[in-house]
Amino acid sequence: MKYLLGVDFGGGSSKATLLAGTGDIAAVSVREYPTYYPQDGWAEQNPDDSFNALVYNIRNILKTTGVNPADIAALSLDGATHTAVLLDQDDRVIRPAIYWTDKRSFKESEYLVKHHADLLIKTAGNSASPLWTLPQLMWVRNNEPENFQKIAKILFMKDYVRYRLTGDFVTDHIEAMGALLMDINTNCWSKELCSLCGISPAVLPKIVNPDDLVSPLTGEACKATGLTPATRVLAGSTDTVMEVYASGAVRKGQATVKLATAGRICAVTDRGYPHPLLVNYRHIIPGLWYPGTATKSSAASYRWYRDVLGADETSRAAREGLDPYCLMDKAAEQAPPGADNLFFHPYLQGEITPYLDNALKASFTGVSSFHTKAHFNRAVLEGVAYSLKDCFNVLCGLGIDIRSAGMIGGGAKSPLWRQIVADVLGIRLTKAVCDDSSFGSAMMAGVASGVFSSYEDSVEKCVKTDMIINPNPENRRVYEKGFLTYRKIHDALAPIYRELAGQE
Repeated sequence: MKYLLGVDFGGGSSKATLLAGTGDIAAVSVREYPTYYPQDGWAEQNPDDSFNALVYNIRNILKTTGVNPADIAALSLDGATHTAVLLDQDDRVIRPAIYWTDKRSFKESEYLVKHHADLLIKTAGNSASPLWTLPQLMWVRNNEPENFQKIAKILFMKDYVRYRLTGDFVTDHIEAMGALLMDINTNCWSKELCSLCGISPAVLPKIVNPDDLVSPLTGEACKATGLTPATRVLAGSTDTVMEVYASGAVRKGQATVKLATAGRICAVTDRGYPHPLLVNYRHIIPGLWYPGTATKSSAASYRWYRDVLGADETSRAAREGLDPYCLMDKAAEQAPPGADNLFFHPYLQGEITPYLDNALKASFTGVSSFHTKAHFNRAVLEGVAYSLKDCFNVLCGLGIDIRSAGMIGGGAKSPLWRQIVADVLGIRLTKAVCDDSSFGSAMMAGVASGVFSSYEDSVEKCVKTDMIINPNPENRRVYEKGFLTYRKIHDALAPIYRELAGQE
């Protein structure tokens, strides 16, 4: 039996999936780590946390399964896009990696949009906002010149981890798109775009295909992980494209709705849709794209709510061996759809689609003495769903037809949240048995190593539908009215938030 190993690096944890050649999951391991918020609007990660999590997860899987490491045919990594790791000439990490939800580079982004909008769309296929590496590097240059001058290599999180495993200084072309530094017409780093942040293309990794096999694991990496040189290593790609693939979306017209740290709606198309409100990426399937919209704080909102306001549920869950989110959901079910006109806007880190407004703040609106904890719980779930509705409407407005979609991400494990999202969007949703990015990476490892004959073959053998969620017509009517109020609240509060942020 041959096995495939996929490892993901996300906003709050790393997950490893061991996939058997039959298409069945043999084991899963998860290791949490923090995303740091040293200042309001900042979000950073320690690259060593990702590497240490990979080591833990692989060793844990080998220990719990007893699988012979020599039988693991291939390993592929994926991670959140735009998370650049800056290394000095001795390969030491210069500063914490700026995570994509960070919004400190809003001034640099505004400059790029004002002076180089056409160049960005024409060359990079996307517009600028603080989530992209280009404005982030401009911020480092402008605010931390001593760190900027030390830069000898720039990698991205999954590439940094793989660099420590194999020594290969490469990235894949989908990840490279996320830097806003690659010319999508040539698949090469753009000297013109690099000049905007003052770097040479020489400090950037070689661009390859996601399914390209790179160098073998080094002896040091084998010692750290317990693997052997028999395990081939792929270049890997981004978490989002791996989730799209893992959900089975490998044909034009398919789509995904993601409830993870961030929320996204992606549609598989046969071309890009250059637009300031969309993020355009190629699919791993040649000729396909997955333009998408994004809301910054999706499951991150529920996690924040749990950590800050969910002490009772967290304590009870610890005492009784339960999941605090399940307890929060159970309470939320006691409140009616619409939460009796209590609204939550999930703008903990500003917002992307459809506002591109980093000054926005999260809020509960319409609070009265009548409301209970159950109402607040439900309002958070509904607020994220309304934010996804904003994303959905942008895609539909561009003529992209979405009548059903696969639901992915950790938040999709919640039956209540799944139904709320289906009701708010008004479309049928499907949920696969497994659809996370580490699963997709393991599937791609199987294609690259010959365990599966093609991407379509891997989907046929691995992707299994768990359930179908149809919208409830009565709830849908409630949410159609509620969404209009949700938008009015945004419109009323947005100028106040910009004033508080000193942007007006």
